[in-house]
Amino acid sequence: MILRLWHVASMFVMWGGIYDPSKKKFDHHQTSYTGPLSSAGMVWKYFQDTGIINPAMYRYLNGILIQGIDAHDNGVVEIESGFFSFSQVVSNFLPIEGNACPKAFQETFLSAFDFVYYQLQQLQKKYLYTQSCKEKVKQCMEKSKLALVFDESIPWMDNFFELGGEGHPALYVVMPTGIHWKVRGIPPSVRDKMRVRRPLPEEWAGLHEKELQKKTGIAGAIFCHKGRFISIWQTREDAMKALAVLLSKEEE
Repeated sequence: MILRLWHVASMFVMWGGIYDPSKKKFDHHQTSYTGPLSSAGMVWKYFQDTGIINPAMYRYLNGILIQGIDAHDNGVVEIESGFFSFSQVVSNFLPIEGNACPKAFQETFLSAFDFVYYQLQQLQKKYLYTQSCKEKVKQCMEKSKLALVFDESIPWMDNFFELGGEGHPALYVVMPTGIHWKVRGIPPSVRDKMRVRRPLPEEWAGLHEKELQKKTGIAGAIFCHKGRFISIWQTREDAMKALAVLLSKEEE
């Protein structure tokens, strides 16, 4: 699909003070247009309106990328020091010299095009892969109460909340991470992903290997983050022992 998107996009004209989807003109600079979209948002909306992409794909990419481009282009957001937006990354492909020749601009445009093309491909693949894992997350949610246990590493969080996770009682997730296993706290909501419903024990915070092994009594303990949202264990058995400790605290 992404190839089709770029084929269509190559035919668009984004200049001339005209916003007319029927003529594939998507300029947002004219005073007659007062909406929140930049040309990027206009093109992305056109893709949905004409059926090139489905509403779910529209919402996904609009939420994580296009809205930010629109806001940056229209001066709605204030760029904070230390943060580099996607728009700024793309702009960084421009020639450094202000009097660079047209050929230099053409070459850097093509480099920027390849970069953006690759990012869109990756985002599409991520979206499709996440969607393909939704049934596995659903099944786990249906059979689990306080913990979700997966025998493979999959993108669970977005699916969890799309499937009504805010109302689900689960507190922890257990799954492989590389050659080890992790026990992670679940966020309270999709809007608050940096917090967890139940932090890991305070006495585990920041401990590594021997210290954590001694504190937990679990030989395969590796690490617990000082923020108490995630811990790493040697094996599945070790992770399940840690989970048992956590769940026992819920029963106290």
